[in-house]
Amino acid sequence: MKHLISIQFSVSKTRICKKHGGLRFVDFKLFQTQPSGKNMEDGTSSNPQSIGFTEKLKSWLSWSWTYICAVWFAMVLTMIYVLRSPLKLQDTLTSASVFLNTLTPKFYVALTGTSSLISGLILIFEWWYFRKYGTSFIEQVSVSHLRPLLGGVESSTTTGLFSSVNGEAEPRPSVSECKVWRNPLNLFRGAEYSRYTWVTGKEPLTYYDMNLSAQDHQTFFTGDTQQLKTEDTGLNLSFSTVMQKAWRERNPQARIRAAYQAIEMNHECAAAYVLLAEEEATTITEAERLFKQALRSAGKDINLLVYIKRRLAMCARKLGRIKEAVKMMRDLMKEFPLLGMLNIHENLLEALLELQAYADVQAVLAKYDDISLPKSATICYTSALLKARAVSEKFSPEAASRRGLSTAEMNAVEAIHRAVEFNPHVPKYLLEMKSLILPPEHILKRGDSEAVAYAFFHLQHWKRAEGALNLLHCTWEGTFRIIPYPLEKGHLFYPYPGCTETADRELLPSFHEVSVYPKKELPFFILFTAGLCSFTAMLAMLTHQFPELMGVFAKAFFSTLFAPLGFFADKMESFMPSSFWHQLTRI
Repeated sequence: MKHLISIQFSVSKTRICKKHGGLRFVDFKLFQTQPSGKNMEDGTSSNPQSIGFTEKLKSWLSWSWTYICAVWFAMVLTMIYVLRSPLKLQDTLTSASVFLNTLTPKFYVALTGTSSLISGLILIFEWWYFRKYGTSFIEQVSVSHLRPLLGGVESSTTTGLFSSVNGEAEPRPSVSECKVWRNPLNLFRGAEYSRYTWVTGKEPLTYYDMNLSAQDHQTFFTGDTQQLKTEDTGLNLSFSTVMQKAWRERNPQARIRAAYQAIEMNHECAAAYVLLAEEEATTITEAERLFKQALRSAGKDINLLVYIKRRLAMCARKLGRIKEAVKMMRDLMKEFPLLGMLNIHENLLEALLELQAYADVQAVLAKYDDISLPKSATICYTSALLKARAVSEKFSPEAASRRGLSTAEMNAVEAIHRAVEFNPHVPKYLLEMKSLILPPEHILKRGDSEAVAYAFFHLQHWKRAEGALNLLHCTWEGTFRIIPYPLEKGHLFYPYPGCTETADRELLPSFHEVSVYPKKELPFFILFTAGLCSFTAMLAMLTHQFPELMGVFAKAFFSTLFAPLGFFADKMESFMPSSFWHQLTRI
């Protein structure tokens, strides 16, 4: 091809390993290249004894750090006790005790009330930070700043080796695993996303998502590079320059005005008609008309041809001409067979499911559900739907528990477990345990954004297969017993990436509650501040209501608390002769 498709897609190179009878997909980029034997010999043969001694010294210092701190703390306490007479510690403690006894109960009420207020404010901030970023602020600061000072290893230097399914060590997923993909079934902004905004007053797309789309369009649509001299300014402008500016504009009206400016400069500017079809058209019929105009003006630009034909097929699907849409998608895949990265087959699968052409769906899955190709929720859950459809109509949990699962039922359950392992967020949307929103223009594979996009278009197909949702409801949670630690090891796929929550929060609107997997427990500091706030508030209330009783309780508590210290001091006095302490004090 003369032109190359240059839109930004993330295509992972995969390889397959057979482990415990299952298939695993491993990203080549996740493994560090090991040096050859010769290089390893050259790098370690220089002075192996010095390297070994340095490592032993570091490990010994790290091991002894805790014990050195304990010994130092004990020595400090001993010195304080020994020097209590010169420092007049006993007189100071007596004066402090007298001062505290003179304080009124109102002081203690104010003290405990202030402590409760401060801990409550910390609790509110910690809870807000945890809901927004998924971690504790105090814990994050402690790990980032205190752990290196205490001799711990920083998280950036430990990629983290985890056990695979056969016990071997393997690295955690890298950041590249959380790259976003263009949603193959993304909606039209003017005809669908904007209508949602008009009705609800909410923005369905985030700025991050729209910015990614702008970058895609700038890269994908090269535009016409023909130069044209304008009469009023006398400047040389290119259509591509105008369209590049149009895609970068944040305001929709500014983008539309720039598209009309490009059309005035050249009535055959196909990229401008594409922008108007996406942004200005308020109905699918109007968008289809503009896409047809863009197709007539596209010429031999392969990028434009592929994009326009795909959107025309989607228009036909939305307008109910499903067979025509299927034909257009098949022709497009046949005309450009090397464009599998565009995931046109996912559009085809959805249209074939609407036609209930399950044999054709199975044929497409046989081609694209391959071990050498990246997976998606559409591939995994469509495969599970076909197998569940074959047995779901007569499936009964009670009967299955009595007689056991048949071979077909077992295959269906395994397919559901496979799909849930790939994307565990989808079942809650299919079972309507969570409300759906409009899908974003970009998705994160295995993330909540992909689950929203899949369920938005495929929920109707699951409902059409009688009993399929019931089978899903009975079996999907069993997946989590197979993989109790999904971030450390997987069963059929690579361990679940831990970065999906952050990326999904950028892709999905703020009014949507992002699904998090695995479910995070409340951090220790949130529980600690909650307990501290409650305890101090209770003390303030009791001190205000029963000041005398709380005074007696406080004295008994502190006397009991310091009793071991007094007992320890008496034992030291009886064990050591008084002359020894006197001489040591003089020194």
